[in-house]
Amino acid sequence: MKEESLFSLANQDENTPLADRVRPQSLDEFVGQKDLIGKGKILRELIEKDKVPSLILWGPPGTGKTTLAEIIAKHTKAHFITFSAVTSSIKDIRKIMEEAESNRQFGEKTIVFIDEIHRFNKAQQDAFLPFVEQGSITLIGATTENPSFEVNSALLSRAKVFVLHSLSTEDIVLLLKRAIKNPNGFPGLNIKISDENLHLIAEFGNGDARSSLNTLEIAVLNGKKSGQNVVVDEQILKELMNTKSLRYDKKGEEHYNLISALHKSMRNSDVNAAVYWVNRMLDGGEDPLYIARRLVRFASEDVGLADTNSLNVAINTFQACKYIGMPECGVHLTECVIYLACTPKSNSVYIAQQEAEKAIKRTGNLPVPLQIRNPTTKLMKDLNYGKDYQYAQDAPDKLTNMKTFPPELEGSEFYHPSNQGNEIRFKRRLEQIKEWHKKNG
Repeated sequence: MKEESLFSLANQDENTPLADRVRPQSLDEFVGQKDLIGKGKILRELIEKDKVPSLILWGPPGTGKTTLAEIIAKHTKAHFITFSAVTSSIKDIRKIMEEAESNRQFGEKTIVFIDEIHRFNKAQQDAFLPFVEQGSITLIGATTENPSFEVNSALLSRAKVFVLHSLSTEDIVLLLKRAIKNPNGFPGLNIKISDENLHLIAEFGNGDARSSLNTLEIAVLNGKKSGQNVVVDEQILKELMNTKSLRYDKKGEEHYNLISALHKSMRNSDVNAAVYWVNRMLDGGEDPLYIARRLVRFASEDVGLADTNSLNVAINTFQACKYIGMPECGVHLTECVIYLACTPKSNSVYIAQQEAEKAIKRTGNLPVPLQIRNPTTKLMKDLNYGKDYQYAQDAPDKLTNMKTFPPELEGSEFYHPSNQGNEIRFKRRLEQIKEWHKKNG
């Protein structure tokens, strides 16, 4: 005899995920995003007044983008169409868009929902543009990626962007409780789970409502069943949640957000924050060599000559990561991050490079002065290559008055040492060199 599904008594489509079975049907049921859809907030006002423009919903997974789009469609009584980047061809898009234009002429509104709009290529996105412009459709795009980079500028300029945030633990607990009480959630079952365990599920979800609902569903499926009673205890949850899943896309915006946080924490000499961010990246599966390369860059850009050993530390860390790999090299990266965060900072080297690049772009390919050209052939000597060259090593003070700049840049200063760390020595040395030239000029 075939064993019955736990939900088969009252749920005909037992393959429908819990998150879809209990999806909120109205703004009042919607949880989270109070800054957008709370009473009197802009998006709620637009929805209630049926004045919703084309818009982009940008936020992490499980924050309610699809749910909000469906609520908008129901509230406005519009025809709701969903497009998939994988299955929708340009021909399909144009055909349905033309139908939407025809419907508009008869007074019917059409909302086109594009989930993961960042997966649509430029041609697919362009296919919607004329219909958005003429008002045939209201386009709602949902994306986890920064729309500035992933949505065509022409389409983006015609849509309002609303940013959704990860849900709080309290928001998710509320959703879980509602799911348990919802007739479509676990029909015919009496679910027993403590508030503490609901909090465990919510925290494990990391701000993602769908992930949390999926966890609850699996926990109920594996719960202790007695008739229609199902008990979900802490032991079951520990087995399900032995590893916390961190949201981290190595190619998406979060990748750049985290490396930026690491870089700026070290620059600000906030050691503990820097340690946290580097390990966040490692826990998310970031390539340790990528982090190590950024540390090498930081050693010159933000520390520079204030600590001449910082570059050595960063290079050694890169080599250690290359030879040892993860997880062992995590400690080397953490050590390097602590060192770079603690050490004196100076961006004088970086500024010198930037100033030199500006001068080069401004003045072009200035010829090398003859006195510092190397006369490697007789012709070069005849052309005065190396004439009047002064060998500084033979001078008593190891300094000469020979000009080494192109005349057009004579007197330019690119490097301005700070008063930080070892760079004080460089500053004193440059002052000594200037004083010598004043006396011997």
